[in-house]
Amino acid sequence: MSDTLFHNMTLISHDPLNGFGGVGEGMALQVTGKGERILWIAHEGPPKNFTGVDVSDPRNPKVICQTELPHSNMRSNSLEVTGDILAVAYQVYELGLEPAGFELFDVSDPRNPKSISHYSTAGPHSRGAHCLWFVDGEYVHLASGAPDFTPRHPRDDQIYQIIDVRNPSKPEEAGRWWYPGTMEGDDAPPPERIIPEPLDTLRGGDAFRLHNANVYPDHPDRAYLGYIDGGAFILDISDKSNPTIVSNWSPHNPYPGFTHTVMPLFDRGLIVVTDECIKDDGADWPKLTWVLDARNEENLVPISTLPLPPVEEYTSKGGRFGSHNLHENRPGPSFHSEEIIVGAFFNAGIRVYDLKNPYQPECVAYFIPPGPENSRVPTIQMNEVYVDENGIVYCGDRWAGGLYILEMDI
Repeated sequence: MSDTLFHNMTLISHDPLNGFGGVGEGMALQVTGKGERILWIAHEGPPKNFTGVDVSDPRNPKVICQTELPHSNMRSNSLEVTGDILAVAYQVYELGLEPAGFELFDVSDPRNPKSISHYSTAGPHSRGAHCLWFVDGEYVHLASGAPDFTPRHPRDDQIYQIIDVRNPSKPEEAGRWWYPGTMEGDDAPPPERIIPEPLDTLRGGDAFRLHNANVYPDHPDRAYLGYIDGGAFILDISDKSNPTIVSNWSPHNPYPGFTHTVMPLFDRGLIVVTDECIKDDGADWPKLTWVLDARNEENLVPISTLPLPPVEEYTSKGGRFGSHNLHENRPGPSFHSEEIIVGAFFNAGIRVYDLKNPYQPECVAYFIPPGPENSRVPTIQMNEVYVDENGIVYCGDRWAGGLYILEMDI
């Protein structure tokens, strides 16, 4: 690819996904009973729901399955696969629409996914589910509205829900939690907005709602929440019916909001936290990836941020520039490291950091291809990244570029 910027990363293949190259925030890798390796990809928006790509040979990916959304007023955006069950989040663009929530699919035959069940979170104040986490085959951890949840502020509409899917044909809610003061009728006062109305629309977001909830099977009593303007939360979920706050850390204010992902590095007592960039041309700069000292989980202390290239150069390129998704050390056929952090940074591409010294993170590799054809913006917008157990990096452009497969040389 001409005009590609790279260091210690090599493009080994690229697939435009049949011309539907808008990749959302969901990538997950399945190893089938026959040994095939299927990368499942959620799409940023309609008309496609999800795509399955055979990456058994990552140098020669093949689309084997591509499904349609039920209608064009929705998106799937997020998915996870555990064993032969694929969970797909559904978010609608208008309150009250169906289907909203998530759907489980049997993908034992990846060329022919079969619906197992649909868990509805539709309601008069619900847009459904934006993001889900499903890594243990037992619980879906969901960022979603709910039919019986009425937010005090319309943008505070997605809360943390724990859904028991041990019987995948009959998902049931096991527990829920929301930021105190955001539900109508709460005893707590509503949280102070990061930017007072009506100026909040200038930076976008401005919400006290859940984005990500990460729960790791080897630490099943803890949930790590990215709660947008509410910052990072650690919850005790040893009693799933009654989650309780362990700690909360937020740099908002003075930094602009939108905490996205909270990823613990358990053995080192660290947490990596991303604040998502949601505006083009640096309008909401800075959107950083923070490193927190979490040895005392009740007192989270910021100790560094991951360095980015010069802001003046990248905010002038077009599109978003700043933090977004991380490879999250999930179980399964997945790369796991407490020193190497791989992230998607929109027009700054895929970037790899060495966190050996957490006080001085170092960028050790990056890959920035040119902007794809038919994109809404002139630059690449790397939106999602997944790294397999062999160190192969799968990443996707938000609007048009499709799937890029990379090797690291670090």
